Amino acid sequence: MSSFRRDYITRPIFSLARKALPPMSDTEREALEAGDVWWDAELFAGSPDWSKLLAYPQATLTGEETAFLNGPVDALCAMLDEWKINWEWRDLPQEAWDFIKREKFFGMIIPKEYGGLGFSPYAHSEVVRKLSSRSLTAAVTVMVPNSLGPGELLMRFGTREQRQKWLPRLASGTDIPCFGLTSPEAGSDAASMVDTGVICKGNFEGSEIVGLRLNWHKRYITLGPVATLLGLAFKAYDPDHLVGTKEDLGITVALIPTHLPGVEIGRRHLPAMQVFQNGPNRGRDVFIPLDYVIGGETRLGEGWKMLMTALAAGRGISLPSLSAAGAAYAARTSGAYARIREQFGIAIGKFEGIEEPLARIAATAYQLDGARRLTCAALNEGHHPAVISGIMKLQATERMRIAIDDAMDIHGGKAVIDGPQNYLGNLYRSVPVGITVEGANILTRNLIVFGQGAIRAHPFLLEEMNALAEDDRARGLDAFDYVFWKHIGHSFKTLFRAFGRSWTFGLFAPAPDAGDATRFYRQLSRYSAAFALLADMALLTLGGALKRKEMLSARFGDILSELYLLSAALKRWQDEGRQQQDFALLEWCVASGFKTIENRLAEILANLPNRFVAAILKFVVQPFGARVLGPSDRVVHNCAQIVLEPSAARDRLTPDLSHVEDDGGPARLEKAFLLVTAAEAAHKKMREAHLRDWNEAAKRGVITQAEADRLATAHEAVAKVIEVDDFAPGALSPIYKKGADVHQFFQELGEQRAAS
Repeated sequence: MSSFRRDYITRPIFSLARKALPPMSDTEREALEAGDVWWDAELFAGSPDWSKLLAYPQATLTGEETAFLNGPVDALCAMLDEWKINWEWRDLPQEAWDFIKREKFFGMIIPKEYGGLGFSPYAHSEVVRKLSSRSLTAAVTVMVPNSLGPGELLMRFGTREQRQKWLPRLASGTDIPCFGLTSPEAGSDAASMVDTGVICKGNFEGSEIVGLRLNWHKRYITLGPVATLLGLAFKAYDPDHLVGTKEDLGITVALIPTHLPGVEIGRRHLPAMQVFQNGPNRGRDVFIPLDYVIGGETRLGEGWKMLMTALAAGRGISLPSLSAAGAAYAARTSGAYARIREQFGIAIGKFEGIEEPLARIAATAYQLDGARRLTCAALNEGHHPAVISGIMKLQATERMRIAIDDAMDIHGGKAVIDGPQNYLGNLYRSVPVGITVEGANILTRNLIVFGQGAIRAHPFLLEEMNALAEDDRARGLDAFDYVFWKHIGHSFKTLFRAFGRSWTFGLFAPAPDAGDATRFYRQLSRYSAAFALLADMALLTLGGALKRKEMLSARFGDILSELYLLSAALKRWQDEGRQQQDFALLEWCVASGFKTIENRLAEILANLPNRFVAAILKFVVQPFGARVLGPSDRVVHNCAQIVLEPSAARDRLTPDLSHVEDDGGPARLEKAFLLVTAAEAAHKKMREAHLRDWNEAAKRGVITQAEADRLATAHEAVAKVIEVDDFAPGALSPIYKKGADVHQFFQELGEQRAAS
C-alpha cells in the first residue's frame, strides 16, 4: 500500500513541488540551519504542551555571579557619569576602562580555564541590564566583546592553539576585540560584501608562507577605534589553487591584529550622539597566515555558518537585556515622577491620560523581563533558539521604543531640556541604534521571524524541503512520501482543532491549572491552532511566492512573536508565585497581545491572494471577526497604581537596576518619591482642611510640627527634581564673546551682516 501511494499519488506531487521549490543559496541555507528550535516549535505545532513550559527551570545566578553583580558591577556604576561621558569626555573615563579590564568584564563568557569568568548567559544578561540603567556607553562597551565577536567565535570554532593564544588575552583586556561585518556595500545583506581575501604566498615575520592577502572596508564597528584584535568577515578566493581545487571559497572569518601593516583603524562614528567607541576601518593588502583563520584552514568558506550560529545565541542576550532595562527604568522613573509632580493641585499620575501610558510602560517592563528570563533559561540549558533570538531582538527594541516615548511624554519638559539632571534624554536618543543593529527591525519583522520560523519551527517543512532538494531522486521521493503524509495528517488535526477552539471561544482548549491565569492559556492554545492552520494554508497556496509576500510574512511573524512573549509573561507569573498584586500587569499583556493576534489574523485573511481559501479559513478560525479590544480601563488603572506607590510589586517589576547614592537625577527622584509618599497622610489632612501651607496647618493643629517638617522636606526634594538645567551662552557655543552681553552680541552681529 505504501509503495502504491508513493508511486501513484506522491510521485506527481513530488515532481510538482521540486519544480515549485525556489532555489536556496548557500548563505540562506546556512542561516536557516543555524541554531536550533525550542518553545517556538511547540507554538508552531498548533497545540503547545504547557506542562513543558512550566517545567523549564528558571534562569538563576550562582553565588559568584551574584557577588560580581553586587561588587564590581556596582563599583563600575558608581564611577560613571553619563552626562560627562557623553558631553565632556566623549568616552568612558580611563579609570573605568582600567577597571573593566582588571575585573574581566570583557571575559564574562570566556571559560575559567582560559582566564575568563565563565559566567552563564543569564549572568551576562544581568550585568548588561544593570549597567544599562546607569550608562549606555558602559553597557555597550561591555556587552559587545561578550556577544558576536572573536571570543564567542573562538570558543565555538577556534582551534585549540587559537583558544590558548587569544582567549586569555581577551579575558584580561590585554586585547580589545571588535568584529567587522558591515561594509558600505553590504548592510542587512551582509552576504553581498565585497571585502576579499586572496590566498597567495607572502612574507610574514621574515618567512615566506601561504596566507591571505586581505582588502576590506568596514563601518559601524563597535569598539573598532580602540580594538587591538579585529575579527573580520570577508570572501576568500584561491585563484592559484594553493589549498584545493575550488577558487571561490566563500565567506570566511579571521583574526587580524590591528598593528599589522595595511590596517587603518582609529577614526570614530558618532551614532545618534552616543559615544561608545564605534567607527570604520580599512585594510589594504594586509597579509596574514592561514592559521589566523578562525578554526584554521579547514574552516575556509564556513564563516557565514559560524556567524549565524553565534548570532543565534548572542542576539537573544545583549539588546534584549538593554531593552528590558530601558523599559524597567522608564517604569520606575515615570511612576515616581508622575507621583511627585503636581498640576492643578493633584499628582499627574492620577489623571487617566497619564495612567494609560504609565500602564503601558509598566506592563511592557513586566513582559520584556519575563521574555528575557525565559530566553536566558533556554540559553543556560544549552539551546541556541535562532527564531526566538530574532523575536527577542525585534520585539524588545521596538517595545522599548514605545516605553521610552511614553516616558518622555509623561515627563514633558523635564525630559526635553538636556543637562546633567536629565535622566531620560540620552536613552531616548539611543533607541534608533538598538532598532538598527544586529539585523534591522524592518528586515527582521518582514523576512526573518516567520520566514525562518516557518521552516525551522514547523514540524515537517524543513524535512520536506530537504527531501525535495535531495540529489538522489529515489531517496528524495522516499523521504518526501514519509514526511508529506505525516504533514497532511497534522494539517487535518490542526484544521479540526482550530475549528473547535474558535467556535467555542477556546472554552475547552487545553490549559494547565494556573489559577486566575488558566483562561489565558486556553486562549493561547486557541490562537496557536489558528496560527498553525493559516501558516500551513499560506504555504500551500502561495508556495515559494510567500517569500515575496513580506507584509503577510510580517503579520505571521507578529502572531508568533505575541505567542512567545505571552508565554513568557505567563511563565513569569507562575515562577514568581502567582503574585496577585502583579496580576493586573499580566492582564494588560494578555489583553494587548490578544488584540494584536486577532487583528493580524483578520489582516491575513483579508489579504490572502486565494480568496476562496481565505473565506473558508475565516469561517474556521475567525467566524465572528476580531473581537478583543485591548486592556480595559480597570486594568489600565490597576497597572498604573503599581508604579505610583512604594510596594513589593513595584520592586518586583524593576529589580536590580543601578542605584547610585549621589546627587544625580535618578537619585534625586527616588529620594523625593519616598519622601512624598511617606508624607501622604499629612498631605491628605491638609487637603481635607482646604489648606496649602503646612506651617499654617501645624499652627491650627491640623497636622503636627513633625508632619509639617516632613512636608517641607518633601517639597524641597520635589523642587530639586523638577528643576531643569540651564547654561551660560558661552558654555554652549563658541560664537559668543566671553563675558559679552547676549543682547549686545546679537545686535552687533546684525549690524555686521547689514554692513556686509
